[in-house]
Amino acid sequence: MTGNDHHHRLGTVLLTGAAGTLGRVLADPLRAACALLRRSDLGPALIAQGLADGLACDLADTGAVLHLLEGVDAVVHLGGIAVEGPFQPILQANLLGLHNLYEAARRQGVRRIVFASSNHVTGCRRIDERVTPQDLPRPDGNYGLSKLFGEGLASLYFDRHGIETVSLRIGTATPTPLDRRALSTWLSHADLARLVLAALRARDVGALVVYGISANTARWYDSDAGWARIDYQPQDNAEAFRDRVGHLPVHPDPNDPQNRFQGGSFMGIGPFDAT
Repeated sequence: MTGNDHHHRLGTVLLTGAAGTLGRVLADPLRAACALLRRSDLGPALIAQGLADGLACDLADTGAVLHLLEGVDAVVHLGGIAVEGPFQPILQANLLGLHNLYEAARRQGVRRIVFASSNHVTGCRRIDERVTPQDLPRPDGNYGLSKLFGEGLASLYFDRHGIETVSLRIGTATPTPLDRRALSTWLSHADLARLVLAALRARDVGALVVYGISANTARWYDSDAGWARIDYQPQDNAEAFRDRVGHLPVHPDPNDPQNRFQGGSFMGIGPFDAT
């Protein structure tokens, strides 16, 4: 890849989940890199964030999603439920909604999707394990399971229809690391933008899965091969915050699963018995 390729201008990019925290972080970097940025989310979320240019779309509405992807060159897909919870809402947003997105991409000729997967696809790995995207998934709940489905969908739609996807197993994307776990999982907002732009610009990615974290000294994930394929070069390191957060466990009991497994606090949520 030449430097020229690396900075080629993107066409029309759709950002789903645009009213969410990460969607708002990515709006300006994406707008600077593409000819046209189209932003979508649920109507109430757009109104709450004052996104007057946003397009209201429920991903579970097949026809609305098909219309949303008309004329789109690439999608940055952050839409859906981003936390652990009961299965039924996750089924609608993260499985049905994502299937609608890929079907619309196929029908509208979209060639590239950057999919916000999650580190929770491997959240039942212990914190003393080093994990690569090639290792068997160990999801830690309904949310992680839904992201594993998304990665499978990306693989299917590349093999059958040639739609390329970079699935980003995003870690803890906060302004600064908030606890000891985040020393391993942190993704700075600046590195998030670098990662998404790299995933949009890289050529011949197929159906690639990479972890989305900064260059953390204490990281659990070895994603260097995938990072090299998309030319992602993280610049930040959570280690700079160790003195501030290194003493803060996820849970007060050191033997609690939230401290022993990579999924952290998600290991303490559920089950969701019907009441």
